[in-house]
Amino acid sequence: MDIRSLSSSHRHPQDAPYVHKVGLPPKQKLFSEFKATVKETFFADDPLRPFKDQPRSKMFILGLQAIFPIFEWGRSYNLAKFRGDLIAGLTIASLCIPQDIGYAKLANLDPQYGLYSSFVPPLIYAFMGSSRDIAIGPVAVVSLLLGTLLQNEINDPVGNAAEYRRLAFTATFFAGITQVTLGFFRLGFLIDFLSHAAIVGFMGGAAITIALQQLKGFLGIKKFTKKTDIVSVMHSVFASAHHGWNWQTIVIGVSFLSFLLVAKYIGKKNKKFFWVPAIGPLISVILSTFFVYITRADKQGVQIVKHIDQGINPSSVDQIFFNGGYLLKGVRIGIVAGMVALTEAIAIGRTFAAMKDYQLDGNKEMVALGTMNIVGSMTSCYVATGSFSRSAVNYMAGCQTAVSNIVMAMVVFLTLKFLTPLFKYTPNAILAAIIISAVIGLIDFDAAYLIWKIDKFDFVACMGAFFGVVFVSVEIGLLIAVSISFAKILLQVTRPRTAILGNLPRTTVYRNILQYPEAAKVPGVLIVRVDSAIYFSNSNYIKERILRWLIDEDELVNKSGQTKIQFLIVELSPVTDIDTSGIHAMEELFRSLQKREIQLILANPGPAVIDKLHASGSAQLIGEDKIFLTVADAVASCCPKLVGEV
Repeated sequence: MDIRSLSSSHRHPQDAPYVHKVGLPPKQKLFSEFKATVKETFFADDPLRPFKDQPRSKMFILGLQAIFPIFEWGRSYNLAKFRGDLIAGLTIASLCIPQDIGYAKLANLDPQYGLYSSFVPPLIYAFMGSSRDIAIGPVAVVSLLLGTLLQNEINDPVGNAAEYRRLAFTATFFAGITQVTLGFFRLGFLIDFLSHAAIVGFMGGAAITIALQQLKGFLGIKKFTKKTDIVSVMHSVFASAHHGWNWQTIVIGVSFLSFLLVAKYIGKKNKKFFWVPAIGPLISVILSTFFVYITRADKQGVQIVKHIDQGINPSSVDQIFFNGGYLLKGVRIGIVAGMVALTEAIAIGRTFAAMKDYQLDGNKEMVALGTMNIVGSMTSCYVATGSFSRSAVNYMAGCQTAVSNIVMAMVVFLTLKFLTPLFKYTPNAILAAIIISAVIGLIDFDAAYLIWKIDKFDFVACMGAFFGVVFVSVEIGLLIAVSISFAKILLQVTRPRTAILGNLPRTTVYRNILQYPEAAKVPGVLIVRVDSAIYFSNSNYIKERILRWLIDEDELVNKSGQTKIQFLIVELSPVTDIDTSGIHAMEELFRSLQKREIQLILANPGPAVIDKLHASGSAQLIGEDKIFLTVADAVASCCPKLVGEV
């Protein structure tokens, strides 16, 4: 932006330095200013740039590629890339099939619905998604969250299975609508309100809750609590210890959980063996199913999957609630599940995009994820999103594009079409072991420790979300996570940092005296820096905090016999904006200082601030000759002798 000076630079007599006046930005038309603000807020990435100066035919092709990125990268697709995608797709398919059966149980749905959700959604995403590495399907946290929220509305998922399924499809539909809406209206920044610390705590708590829920299948317990908090679950576990545990089930569970953890350790220790933990779940299912079948352990109380419907996804369009009492419940559950699913998918996508050094369009991702869930809700799927464990395997297996999702979907299709009867004797204990081994990775001790080292308030948010999930419920934990994240934002906005500045020896630089103890205060001058925009929410606090600084300084002056404070310099470099409340607070500060015979001086206000100071008349009230470009210039006007000594 061009700057026109209020007045030309001038030189003090003799050897005094130049003193530059603060420039006033050119006046913008209201519509131009509004247009620039909207563009920066919602269209910072300038999505229409590729369409500029293009013929209509080219614009149509670019529009098609924007909606379906497969038409862009598909032109350079070749056999070498397909080889990588084929290996990756087969690898993640071997991981997803047993996981999907287990995750469906977390959502209190029949096993086939987990498989359905790894067939249609990945196909839609492959055409519309912009991530090359993300693997789509049901995930543990969203499955648990969805199952918990649905069960709060329909207490008996078995007795009212039809109603429960309909509500699940309705929630999935509105989860997709939520995601598409956020992407289409470019409101993706809303998901950033859930801080990293809160997500770490929420995921860790959800992992423990999921693992505890698996004790039912792991120990062979038939009567188990419907609550998810650790106290209720442990009470249910120990109450059935004498008559409800099945030792054969425990042997199967412990044996294969040990195998899966060892496989995971091998893959983590040596990246070349990434395929070992990837195929571990499928091998476990095959071996345990064969073992149960030949020994007929199901006759000894070992619980098995029994039946999985054969065939591809049936239509569920007519099962979605578009009216009635369950409509609003479905909307509420869908919004919550959709936001959590979106947060997880975007975080995963950005992680792998950074590793491969390519750009991920967050808004396109939201539209793609939303579309796949809308279509999924009409084809008997529940909420699907990006899975971190599968995406990591996909990445390490050498995937090149989203074709790996298509390969995985085709394997799931063949499984649904021909292989589901083979899962009849699969023990529930093996599914529990697979889920436990999968969710262990969600507990990130290193991240929690790093959060503790960096920011104690973030750690409170992390632990609040963690304990909320573990000791109360998933939705309460999520509510705590969001609440603490908002509380932190509000605290930072309403209570911004301020600092007293001092002069670094032999320089004209002024810095925080707490950070630089050698920085010396200027006699008779108090220099205060405000480290935030000044809005209605913090203007009173900033004014009162500055006055408290003055009181503290006066007390020090009286004790030490130093020069009385005659000038207050407010350093405004970090103040990006100011509103009418901030202007009023500044004027009140000026009048309060006048009564104390202290002169208010402003240093380096930004373009937005100086523009509003002039528009409101505050610049004239304070005095245009009391507004300087730098703190050094301001000090020079107050203490010319001091400047000569520096």
